[in-house]
Amino acid sequence: MRASRNTLPAVLAVALFLFVSLGATAPRDDYKTLEVGQAAPPFSLPGVDGKTYTLDSFRSAELLLVIFTCNHCPTAQAYEDRIKTLVTDYGSRGVAVVAISPNDPSAVRLDELGYTDLSDTFEEMQLRAEDKGYNFPYLYDGETQSVSKAYGPVATPHAFLFDKNRTLQYVGRIDDEERIGKAKKHDLREALDAMLAGKPVPNATTKTFGCSVKWADKSGSVERALARWQAEPVSVEPINIEGVRELARNDTDKLRVINVWATWCGPCVTEMPEFVDINRMYRGRKFELITLSIDGPGVEADVLATLQRNHVSTKNYYFGQEEAYDLIEALDPAWQGPIPYTILIKPGGEVAFRQVSTIDPLELKREIVKQIGRYYD
Repeated sequence: MRASRNTLPAVLAVALFLFVSLGATAPRDDYKTLEVGQAAPPFSLPGVDGKTYTLDSFRSAELLLVIFTCNHCPTAQAYEDRIKTLVTDYGSRGVAVVAISPNDPSAVRLDELGYTDLSDTFEEMQLRAEDKGYNFPYLYDGETQSVSKAYGPVATPHAFLFDKNRTLQYVGRIDDEERIGKAKKHDLREALDAMLAGKPVPNATTKTFGCSVKWADKSGSVERALARWQAEPVSVEPINIEGVRELARNDTDKLRVINVWATWCGPCVTEMPEFVDINRMYRGRKFELITLSIDGPGVEADVLATLQRNHVSTKNYYFGQEEAYDLIEALDPAWQGPIPYTILIKPGGEVAFRQVSTIDPLELKREIVKQIGRYYD
């Protein structure tokens, strides 16, 4: 039955009540970006160095530069060294620099990590800060995102520059080109130089380019992506010695990881989920993961069942022959034979990484990103 005009307001009221009562999250557009002339919102956030930082922690600084950035975003990674250089160039002139990660790590999908070895948890922030030698405080706002909602960054990185009274004087990009060494307009430096000289900022508001902030209400997309991946078909194909040689030659334009395993090898099966995550992270780029079972003849069904239980929806091969030593020579003469065994092969066949026994996932991810790049081309 069609609702009459008189009943429509009541229907809308009920829908609104249900929307609110079910705890729906406010739209991300509601987090307005702080405007020039507004005061710096207070904060109290944990830093990767174990300290808690507040706005008052920087009270002696002439200027305060707050940059919202993160681990995983390729644009954010492209600006890491530039932020460090800002600290070096302006720290002695009374400028304090603090970085805040606004992202809720539970809202970051694996396929959004194709340019990084680390996601955005607090523990991974600590690893990135140590690895890159950050010379500025790096703070975590991913638990509540309350500070990020108050400042309103739209992308990572996003810069907010405050004067001595902590009034916003510049908001926007660091410069006009994320590609390293290509920038022509250094807006943030111009703002810093102007303020330190007691002059007005020439261009106080600019747009900023980068990855969108991962607000908590995006976590649903993570769950949907996982369900989609779990439903992908899993298969396994037989392979012979010549096929193994072809894998080793890698006559493709893709970086290739080959994991050699067997159903009877406990560590092999235990680490399989790590390879599944790695595949989901990087398969959108010039990368492929291949698994190679060396179980021997007669157990192909067990091999397939193990792959299916672990949702290994990549290219899977089954070496069901008895010539184990021929396989070793065909795949990698430097391999002595124990499994699990993992190699990373560059296009053209050069081996860039070898690991006997279980992998260190972070070590392998770092090598993958080293080969395929952390930044946009």
